Amino acid sequence: MFEIQKYKYSLIAANLAVLFCLESYSLRNLDKNFIIERKCIESSIYNNEVENDETNPEDDVPDISGVVDKLPWENDEEFLKAQKENDVDVLMAAYCTVLKDPLPGEEYNVHLAASSLSGTVLLPEEIFSQNNRIGPYVEEKGYQKGPTYTGANIITTVGGGVCKVSSTLYNVAILSNLEIVERHNHTMPVPYVPYGQDATVSYGAKDFRFKNNTDFPILIWAKGIENRLYMGFYGREEPPEVEWNHDILDMTEAPKYYKNNPELEKGEEKIIVEGMDGAVVDSWVTIKEKDGTVKTKKLGTSRYTPMPYIIETNK
Repeated sequence: MFEIQKYKYSLIAANLAVLFCLESYSLRNLDKNFIIERKCIESSIYNNEVENDETNPEDDVPDISGVVDKLPWENDEEFLKAQKENDVDVLMAAYCTVLKDPLPGEEYNVHLAASSLSGTVLLPEEIFSQNNRIGPYVEEKGYQKGPTYTGANIITTVGGGVCKVSSTLYNVAILSNLEIVERHNHTMPVPYVPYGQDATVSYGAKDFRFKNNTDFPILIWAKGIENRLYMGFYGREEPPEVEWNHDILDMTEAPKYYKNNPELEKGEEKIIVEGMDGAVVDSWVTIKEKDGTVKTKKLGTSRYTPMPYIIETNK
């Protein structure tokens, strides 16, 4: 109870920070393309060329993020070669993260990071680090400016938006029943995965890490296609059945902040940032083995400051 009460006081401070931020907010100060909806938080990432192929009609093309099993690289020669070289022909788990109305730089960064990550092989007992594998997330590696959360504020930074990669990695690692070594939730909720299923990175400060606790290598493959990020892990055995569970301990309604814009029609309102409620969420998974044995693995508590609505109006 004390933790939740202390958390509520921190929400007040965060919301006051947004009010101060709004004082300097101006439509003229926003980049042309930077009409933000619900965007990613603190982060950045790494390397390589970006592909924008159309999906095959037989691929899974979900409208919301979730588990998939038909993937766009199944007939790709490079992928098939990597599978054969590592003797990993079993799909352990796959996930597709759907970005809502991404900015050009944000989508580009996600595609670039996926391309850099694809083909990674993790040996038994090896620990994967996103920052070590594909960071830092800088212009020299091709990253562009994208949206980033700093506390309760939204700014643009080079590499912004690549927390979609860490969140997708988190979901695939959990579904593959791998050991999570380091994971940080975002300071505010994100719209592309459920509460408690996100992971953020910030090079030099926060990382996402997991361990290959199997006795065979794991091949990671990923690809960004338009506003979707596909990712799969391949090994030699199917993992047990893993199911997410969440308990929302507390919720805080997202406040609404208004900013006058005389360029709008009289009485018109325009949502610049679509808010999301804050929450305190306990997460765990239930793991069902092939022999019917069921066990529970606790994943900790995620605390989210509400993301305020920012609304332009001309009253």
